[in-house]
Amino acid sequence: MGENTLKYGYAGKILRLNLTNFTTEIIPSEKYLPEYIGGRALGTRIFWDEVAPGVKAFDPENKLIFATGPTTGTGIPTGGRSEMVGISPNSLPEQFSYGGMGGFCGTALKYAGYDAFIIEGKAPRPTYILIDDDKVSFLNARNLWGMLIHDTQRAISLAHGNDVYSMAIGPAGENLVRNSVITTSADFTFSKSGFGAVFGSKNLKAVAIHGTGKVIPADPEKVLALRWKVTRPQQIPQPTAIQTEFVSSSFRTPCEQPWTLGHVACSPGCNAHCQKVLMDMPHAFTGKPVSQIEKCVSGKANAMDEDVGYHSFKYINTPYNNIDVGVMRNYPYSLDKNDPDYDLVSVAYAGDKINYTKPNFEKGCMQNQLCCEYGIDKWDVDVWYIPWLSACKQEGLFEDIDFGMEVDVDNPAFIRHFMELIVRRSGPEVTLADGSKRKIGDVLGEGLARAIRMLGKEKFGDTPYNNRYSADGKKLEIPVSLEAAWGAGSHWQGRGFNGTPRWLWIFNGLSHMANTRDAMSSGHPHLIPEEARKVLADPDRSPEMAKTNLWNQSISFLKDSVTSCEWQSPNRFWPTMETEMFEAATGEHLEPDEIVARMNRARLIARAILMRNFGRTRDLEVENVYPFLTYPDPWGERTTWEDWNDTVDVYYKEAGYDLKTGWPLRRVWEEAGLSDVADELDKYGMVPADDNSKDYVRKPNPFKR
Repeated sequence: MGENTLKYGYAGKILRLNLTNFTTEIIPSEKYLPEYIGGRALGTRIFWDEVAPGVKAFDPENKLIFATGPTTGTGIPTGGRSEMVGISPNSLPEQFSYGGMGGFCGTALKYAGYDAFIIEGKAPRPTYILIDDDKVSFLNARNLWGMLIHDTQRAISLAHGNDVYSMAIGPAGENLVRNSVITTSADFTFSKSGFGAVFGSKNLKAVAIHGTGKVIPADPEKVLALRWKVTRPQQIPQPTAIQTEFVSSSFRTPCEQPWTLGHVACSPGCNAHCQKVLMDMPHAFTGKPVSQIEKCVSGKANAMDEDVGYHSFKYINTPYNNIDVGVMRNYPYSLDKNDPDYDLVSVAYAGDKINYTKPNFEKGCMQNQLCCEYGIDKWDVDVWYIPWLSACKQEGLFEDIDFGMEVDVDNPAFIRHFMELIVRRSGPEVTLADGSKRKIGDVLGEGLARAIRMLGKEKFGDTPYNNRYSADGKKLEIPVSLEAAWGAGSHWQGRGFNGTPRWLWIFNGLSHMANTRDAMSSGHPHLIPEEARKVLADPDRSPEMAKTNLWNQSISFLKDSVTSCEWQSPNRFWPTMETEMFEAATGEHLEPDEIVARMNRARLIARAILMRNFGRTRDLEVENVYPFLTYPDPWGERTTWEDWNDTVDVYYKEAGYDLKTGWPLRRVWEEAGLSDVADELDKYGMVPADDNSKDYVRKPNPFKR
């Protein structure tokens, strides 16, 4: 396989896969590693180097870069995850984006001798790729095309052996449904960015990987020590239990038949079994008993009749009540009342009543299985499509739209029918806002943000939903569509579900603003009490809010690059955790501020991509996030145009960005060691002179509300 000059933690090669002419190329990993660590940071730098402005998501020139981290395949706990970057067809507008995935594909790729692969071009026919150590084959996928996800995975295993791990798309990806996913073993997915549709646009059904090599960590004794320290309680095997209801953070859903519960880790090497395994569930198509892997969002499919406000403890950590999976299982009951910050972390919020769907465990499980088999994002279906259908139906908005069946989100038969409409882009024709006609499923297959605009956003997106109430019975206005920013559904934005207090939805709003997709899947805030108290003093104008948010974005890059786990990283009271993992894998010692500086560099390169390739500006950012925040949260709070712009001003000043454009000043690039990036941006006139923010005049509020 050739000499690996990196020696420890890395396989040593990056594999280029050209689908247009079925050729490969080897790139030495040392061109990028260990400077860019791995994972998301590695993929981001490769994208900057290789993808020019003007490329769209479904163009052959769009590249998907799959990258592992130095912990992958080493046995370091929480390691084993993988990342993918590329142009997202699901973002509105299309922009550079990313996704993370568990499963065995990353480990198999490292064992095959590669740290990453780059997919480019478009195959002339349905194709799947087999990476078998140093042999790469582009195989005919004609017989796989049209198959459901699990049937595809079984067919690949039958053809190549059970020790071959695959990532595949279903019919949704084949039909370019914009929020389709790429799925590997145990239903772990690249979901948020719609990369399944990019696979489909390239005629790529799957990538299958088999590796017989090994990755040597620099310090095996340190690996063992980390395994004893990270989430030590979760090393105890999880017993299964018979269940008669589904318990989520906000409700208990009864079910007719008992089912068996277990827990599993999302990747090899991890000793935190934080994913639910629902065993003996009837398969959505065959009715035979199957196991389902379900995450936090999955419970939303079982019922969305009420919301819950979150305890501060989930986001504000103390030495007494430090967040980890073991504590989270029992929280908030495990809070220590002797904690001097107990008053801060024990705060609970009442939430609200949203009245979207009735509790129905069996229907919810079927809905999630359909998402898995068709290859479509569960979050969009469970938290956006279904609430939108319910809200629009209650408000009488569908009188002129024929779905081919009566809209009833509590009817399992309708859910099955509705999913089929989207995945097949089928159904009766509907007249769009511009007077043209398209099949309703074809419209919905464009993703809900685009579909709403095609149907008419003022009616199908902005109409008030009138069946949401606070815990004390006050009516709370909210739009029928739970769209937060960049064409993504709301996530901890405090409106419609997952009730959050003002400071938290401002924090999350900033995270979404700087992103191109839902940022929360790897970007949960982690504050310590002294930071939190400064933020709470004035959430709209807190320099601490801006500082912690920027740090959190860089830490999110770190988690997605080392790779480590969102639930256990960062640990604010074990600041060397990620650097210890990195050193155990690679042998290179970095202080926490040094490794965060590398990730800050990656964060800035991602911003450079958004600027150069997609025209990112302040106005785009501010106006994407603001509208949803003008509706009341569960306690009646909302923001104003002045409040939100004040928040952005403080954030930009802390980041060293020009207030008018939202573009970093040259000194920011140079301090990060990115003079070459600044020089490239300067060709496009995107490097403001130092401190010309004094010329900034705030734009008047362009919105009606």
